Amino acid sequence: MQFIALLRRRTEKFADTDFAPVLPDEGEQRRRLYAEGHIRQIWNRTDQPGTAFLFEAADDAEVRQDLATLPLVKTEMMEITAVTGLAPYPGFGPTRK
Repeated sequence: MQFIALLRRRTEKFADTDFAPVLPDEGEQRRRLYAEGHIRQIWNRTDQPGTAFLFEAADDAEVRQDLATLPLVKTEMMEITAVTGLAPYPGFGPTRK
């Protein structure tokens, strides 16, 4: 099943200089999760500093376990704001008569 996870940087508590030393390890862990097939896509959010992930997982708990391995989440510099499952949109299939 696929899930969208939205995370935001806690910029009210941490400055850019706080994030900088953690970012190389963050990038490496994201690449690892992608290579292992957990993460399908990653986007930077445009509404606020943060990330949107498309995950492939059995359930919400598995997504949260994967997110807990990210250095920015471990250091509480980034918080999970939403994890939601996705279902296929049926509107593109054949119409029934």
